[in-house]
Amino acid sequence: MKKDDLKSLVTQLCNDLLDNIDAQEHPTKDQIAEYLQDSALTIQSIHENDMDTVEHAKEAFTNAYKIIAEQGISSYQETSDKFLDLTEQHQASLEEYKKSSLVDIQTITAKFDEIHQHMTHEIEKANNVINSLQDKIKNLEESSQLDPLTKVFNRRALNSYVNQICDKGEITHEMHFLILDIDDFKNINDTYGHVAGDKVLIFLANLLKKTLRDGDKIFRYGGEEFVIILNRIDHEDCLNISERVLKLISSNKLIYKGTTLQVTVSIGTTQYHNGDTMEDLVERADKALYRSKSNGKNQMNVEKK
Repeated sequence: MKKDDLKSLVTQLCNDLLDNIDAQEHPTKDQIAEYLQDSALTIQSIHENDMDTVEHAKEAFTNAYKIIAEQGISSYQETSDKFLDLTEQHQASLEEYKKSSLVDIQTITAKFDEIHQHMTHEIEKANNVINSLQDKIKNLEESSQLDPLTKVFNRRALNSYVNQICDKGEITHEMHFLILDIDDFKNINDTYGHVAGDKVLIFLANLLKKTLRDGDKIFRYGGEEFVIILNRIDHEDCLNISERVLKLISSNKLIYKGTTLQVTVSIGTTQYHNGDTMEDLVERADKALYRSKSNGKNQMNVEKK
């Protein structure tokens, strides 16, 4: 990792640790030590290219969410305890005046006004915590390299990965770039709803993860499109893998609310050549994908340089 990346990572860890301490009413040395140990393990698991496996990215992503969740639990526990205390005060005041033969309206009103002010203050604090956690989750998702729905790499990660390869100018092994597009995805959303559409995306991502090798990369390119990068295989193997993916997806049925959804994809593929840019790869793969769609879908086509 570059020096600036390391400095940025350390700064983020420090800020997260300080936020974690601030969120705790009585932070302990053990909590801080556990956080630092988790952070150290996360850093050690990140390879120099920052994106060696999905699991490493998941670990960093999950660890950050864990910290946010712990902050939320701690803060809401504190608020809950205070509400309980205020409720008990309220009940005690009622019991006190039940025993009294004289009712002092002014005193009762002042007492309940005081309790109301405390409760309003605690509600405001809880809302501030909610807003703060929502901002943290939004920032985390924006900086992550994982698609939050399918848990495969996102488009930001794709750009970073391919640009690193293109910047080298020359690689000694073959690399093939595939774009997959779910056939008739709009009809699925229109007929069964967007929840069904999300289920299809997750279903497809899981099938791809089970089918492809560890060294292959899967990205959600956007909407219903995925990109697969196959490393260190020749053209014939690329064709075989593409056909296997087509057959596997079309032969597996997704059951949604008792209805069987038939899912197929179209694929466009091209091979990386020294000197290619990200735009070159996308343009050629898109041309091949267009032919797959135009020729009847549920098939694969190749666009050579």
